Amino acid sequence: MNKEHIVKITAELKLKPGQVEATIALLDDDATIPFIARYRKEATGSLDEVAVSTIRDRIGQLRELDKRRKAILKSLEERELLTVELKEKILAAETMTILEDLYLPYRPKRRTRATIAIERGLEPFAELIFAQENIDLVSEAQTYIDSEKEIHNTDDALSGARDIIAGWVSEDADARAKLRELYNAKGKIKSKVSKGKEEEGTRFADYFDWEEPIKSVPSHRVMAIQRGEAESILSSSIIIPDDDAFFILDNMFVTGNNAASEQVREAVNDGFNRLIAPSMETEFFDILKKQADKEAIRIFTTNLRGLLMAPPLGSKSILAIDPGFRTGCKVVCLDTQGNLKYNTALFPHNSEKERKKAGFEIKRLCKEFKIEFIAIGNGTAGRETESFIRELDIPGDISVEMVNESGASVYSASDTAREEFPDYDITVRGAVSIGRRLMDPLAELVKIDPKAIGVGQYQHDVDQAELKRGLDDTVMSCVNQVGVEVSTASEQLLAYVSGLGPKLARNIIAYRKENGPFKSRVELKKVPRFGPKAFEQAAGFLRVAESKNPLDSSGVHPESYHIVEDMAKEVGCDIKKLIGDEDLRERIDLNDYVTDNVGLPTLEDILAELARPGRDPRPGYEPIRFSESIQSMEDLKPGMKLPGIVTNVTAFGAFVDIGVHHDGLVHKSEIADRYVSDPSEVIRIQQRVSVRVLNVDLERKRISLSMKDAGNNK
Repeated sequence: MNKEHIVKITAELKLKPGQVEATIALLDDDATIPFIARYRKEATGSLDEVAVSTIRDRIGQLRELDKRRKAILKSLEERELLTVELKEKILAAETMTILEDLYLPYRPKRRTRATIAIERGLEPFAELIFAQENIDLVSEAQTYIDSEKEIHNTDDALSGARDIIAGWVSEDADARAKLRELYNAKGKIKSKVSKGKEEEGTRFADYFDWEEPIKSVPSHRVMAIQRGEAESILSSSIIIPDDDAFFILDNMFVTGNNAASEQVREAVNDGFNRLIAPSMETEFFDILKKQADKEAIRIFTTNLRGLLMAPPLGSKSILAIDPGFRTGCKVVCLDTQGNLKYNTALFPHNSEKERKKAGFEIKRLCKEFKIEFIAIGNGTAGRETESFIRELDIPGDISVEMVNESGASVYSASDTAREEFPDYDITVRGAVSIGRRLMDPLAELVKIDPKAIGVGQYQHDVDQAELKRGLDDTVMSCVNQVGVEVSTASEQLLAYVSGLGPKLARNIIAYRKENGPFKSRVELKKVPRFGPKAFEQAAGFLRVAESKNPLDSSGVHPESYHIVEDMAKEVGCDIKKLIGDEDLRERIDLNDYVTDNVGLPTLEDILAELARPGRDPRPGYEPIRFSESIQSMEDLKPGMKLPGIVTNVTAFGAFVDIGVHHDGLVHKSEIADRYVSDPSEVIRIQQRVSVRVLNVDLERKRISLSMKDAGNNK
C-alpha cells in the first residue's frame, strides 16, 4: 500500500490516516461498500458509504496516475531521453494533466509541420532564431536553401524554422500551465445554430447565440449544448481573450527586440492559434464534459435512490391495470406474494356496452380474488381508467392507486420477464410489473436496467462506464439497506446483495428450488460456491424468516451472535425475550462488551437492531389522489392549486405529475421562498407535494408550476 496515497487522501478528505488505510485494505480484500460501512465501523472510524466510495474512487485515480507515470518513465528510459531533472518533475506530477504536459515534447508523434522541418535540417536554424541575437536572418537562411529538401528560398527556410519554434512553444509545460489558468479565469463556452437548422432545432433555441463563462456554466447547459451538437443543430467553441494569451506567451518567449525576435513572435502566435488553442479547447471541453457527467450521474443516482426507497405497500392482494384506449386495458390479479392468479383484457373506453361489461368484470374479480388495492399505470388512458374505476360501486374498502409505469415495457420485453412468465405476452407482464411495483418498488425495479427507469437527464450522453458504476453502487446500497428475504427474493434482487452477484444468486435460487425455503443463515453455506468470504459479506444483509434463531431475520451479523447471547445470559433470558423486552435491554451496559475488535459503534448498532429486528427502513406508504376535476392539460388554469407527486429532480428544478399525462416543471426558483442552488437538497423523487399552476403552453405541451404558496411549508 502506497503511504503517499494515504497521506494525500487523508489531507483531501480531512480524515485520519488509520481510517483511510483500513478502508483501502478492506477494499483491496474485495469487501463491498455496504459491508464496510455497516459492519467494519471500528476499522474505518464509522465512515459512511459516501466516504468509503470516495476513498475507493480516489485511490483508483491515484493508482491509475502511478500506472501512467511508470509507463512514461519506461518509455523515456528505453529511448534514452530521461534526464535527472525530467525524472524529478515526472515523479512530482500530481495530476494526469501535468504528467501528460511533461511527456508531450517526448511523445512519439505523427508527422507534423515541425517534424517535417526538422527532417529537412532546419532545427539548427530554429535554435539560432530562438536565441534572438542580432543576426542577419536572410544571410543565415540562404545557407539552408536546398531544392532536394524542398527549401527553395529564404522564406521556406524561415517558415520551417517558425514551424519548429511553434512546436516548442505548444509543448512547453509552463506555457500550457499559464494558459490553462487563463482559460479557467476568462474562458467562455460559446454556441450558435448551424446554418439552416433554425426550424429543425427549436428545442435548442436558447443556445442559437449563447455564451457563458466556463467557470460558472451549469452542467445541464453543457449537456444540452453537446446534445445539440451531436444532432448537428449547434456548433460550439471555447474562447478566451486572444490578447491576454499573446501577452502571456510573448513575455515567456520573446526576449529581444530584433528581427529574430519578430520571427519568434510570429511563431508564438502561430503556435497558439494553430496548436495550443485547439488543444486547450479539446481539453476544456473534456473537463466540462466530465464535470457535467459527474453532476448528471449524481442527480440520476439521487433520483434512483428515491425511487428504489419509495414506500412499499407491502403484501396485499392487488388488481393491476395497464391502461389503454384502442388496445384495451390489460388486467391482472396478484396474490399477496405477487404471484399472477388471473389475467384478461377489458375495453371500458370503446363503447358504453364494453364499459358496462368491464365494470361487471372488475367487480367480479375484486370479490373472487379478495382484492385490497387496485393499481393503475399512469401512462396513456391512465386517468380515464382511474375515473372509470372510481365510478364503480365496488363493495369493500378497496383503494385505487396510480403507479409510475416508467420502464415497465422494458421489463416486459426482457429475458427476466420471459423467464418469469414464459406463457404470457408482454402486455400481461407489463401489468404484473405495475402491480408488483406498488407492493415493493425496490424488489421490482431491480429487474430493470436503471437507465430505463426514466429518473435522469442525458443518461445516454454521459460516460456509460461511470454511469453504470454509480447506478450499481446505488442499487446495491438500497438493496442492502433494506435487506433481502433469501427464501422469496428474485434472482435479480439477490444479485445486488453484498458479496453475491449473478452466479451466486442463481445458485441460491437453484438450491431453494431443490431444498425449499432456507431454515437458517448457516444453511447458506450449503449453497454451491457460497464460501466463507461470500458468507462474511452477505450474511448480515440476508434475512431468514423461518429460522428458529430470531437473529437470522435481523441485521445483526452472525459474527456478532455470541455478543447477543452473552447479553441475554447476563440479564437472564433467551434472545427472543431480549428482543421483545425494552426493560431488559436497558439493563445492558455496552462498555462491558467492548473488546479489541468490537467497539461501541458495533454494539450500539446491535442494540438498535434488537429494538427493531429486520425493520424496513423505508417510510410507510402514503396514497395520493389527483384532483378529479382535472383530467387533461386543457383543464388547467393559472392559479389552480393541485396535489402532485415528484417524478424527476434535475439541476434546474423538479418535474411533478399532477395527473394530466404531462409532468409539469417546478423551476428551482419556484421550489421555496429562498434561494435553492440544488433542488435535490430540498425535494426528492416520489415526494407528495402541492403545486400552483403558473402557466400552461398547450402548443409546446409545457406546464409551469410553483410550490410557493401552495401549502408545502417549505
